[in-house]
Amino acid sequence: MYNMPDERGHFGPYGGIFVAETLMPAITELNEAYQRYMKDPEFIAELDADFQHYIGRPSPLLSNIILNL
Repeated sequence: MYNMPDERGHFGPYGGIFVAETLMPAITELNEAYQRYMKDPEFIAELDADFQHYIGRPSPLLSNIILNL
């Protein structure tokens, strides 16, 4: 079973995250927001609606491209 990275984002016994140190504040902020929103039922409902109605569906742009071929 693949279990890398661990819950802290580390790879292997020596740790480390493969990202530039200058990006760590942004990565930490992103991780905190992800943890918060994945527990928010209102956000999850909105995300599910987006998946159902928009993601992976043909868009007007796609129709335009097909018509121009």
